[in-house]
Amino acid sequence: MRLLVVALGSRGDVVPALGLAPALIAAGYEVTIAANPEFGGLVREAGAGFVALPGDARTISSFPRGWRSSPRFLAAQARALTTYLIDAVDAVVDAAAGHHVLLPNLTARFADDVAEGLGIPSIGLYAQPVEPTAAFPPILLHTARDLGGVANRFSARVAMAVATPFHAAARRARAAVGLPARRRAPRLNRVLHGWSPHVLARPVDWRPGLSVAGYWRLRIPPGWAPPAELVDFLDAGEPPVLIGFGSMAAGQDGWLSDVVARAVRGRRAIVQRGWAGLEAAGPDVLVVGDVPHDWLFPRVAAVVHHGGAGTAGAVFSAGVPGVAVPVYADQPLWADRARRLGTGPDPLPFTRLTGSALAARIDAVTTSPGASNFRGAAAELAGRIAADDAVGPVLAALAELPGSPG
Repeated sequence: MRLLVVALGSRGDVVPALGLAPALIAAGYEVTIAANPEFGGLVREAGAGFVALPGDARTISSFPRGWRSSPRFLAAQARALTTYLIDAVDAVVDAAAGHHVLLPNLTARFADDVAEGLGIPSIGLYAQPVEPTAAFPPILLHTARDLGGVANRFSARVAMAVATPFHAAARRARAAVGLPARRRAPRLNRVLHGWSPHVLARPVDWRPGLSVAGYWRLRIPPGWAPPAELVDFLDAGEPPVLIGFGSMAAGQDGWLSDVVARAVRGRRAIVQRGWAGLEAAGPDVLVVGDVPHDWLFPRVAAVVHHGGAGTAGAVFSAGVPGVAVPVYADQPLWADRARRLGTGPDPLPFTRLTGSALAARIDAVTTSPGASNFRGAAAELAGRIAADDAVGPVLAALAELPGSPG
């Protein structure tokens, strides 16, 4: 059975597919991953076939210094996302030919319409929650502020109804496969969510067919070895703090590097460049590029990160405290979960980020009298996450389909 995993978006959107691919291949499936061109090497390392989708996720994750969630900013982001999604539609339609099942992530939800037109099943593999629930506010509001049960559900329905980029991509997809336009977006019968139920439990008011499986984590590639300078730095003293914003902050200038440099002054730190191109100098500071989370995170004292689903999950799984600096979308949700679970301090919104504020958050999880509480909660949570069977629910869902090797 040939599976097409549509992993549209930044690295954090692609990692779950990379984490699943080896297990699916071992179970007898032929796996192809469709993603933006820069991820081709990672896909092939995972043993899967690769289809390049047009576009660059930086166009939807870049934002100006001092941005706010103003109507003007959100309208500009909506236009950029619409273009990004529509540009990928035709490539997904072409790639889907000859496959038996489509497995889209949330960003590529238009692939559900492609599957309908081709008459094949589609199972969602989402790293973020979008189904309305009373349990928490919708991620499309870019906040974790609880509105109350009724308002949470209502605002989620409204947010999805006005999510014009997704609707525009769905219309394009339906036209491409010869389907008539529909008034409302399709609702998948089966969606598997890639986070641990110990981090965010499945809401009790979700409809049947929606489940929480666990983190689909990208393991350390076979044969990979850490850079010698990184090993030497880690061996030279106490575990450092790691700071990185991943695929966020691509639109920032040297201001962000200056903030990071002030925050790490006088402490051992590793700074990951990421899409922001972070730089920092100092006798106890090392700047690195891409390093597997599963290898690096357990070796540091704490991780400062943007709160994206993939990075937050890697921090939770590593058993170390995290300092979340959320930007938008689902990031405030995961940052709030860390606070509630006791694995991190109050989130520091990116719009309020300063060197002194970040330094205070780092102190809270490393040197303050309460730092041991954060470390203990992080280690305990990681132990529970390690017992999750994240792959099993995916294999079970596929095994129910006609022709499955399972």
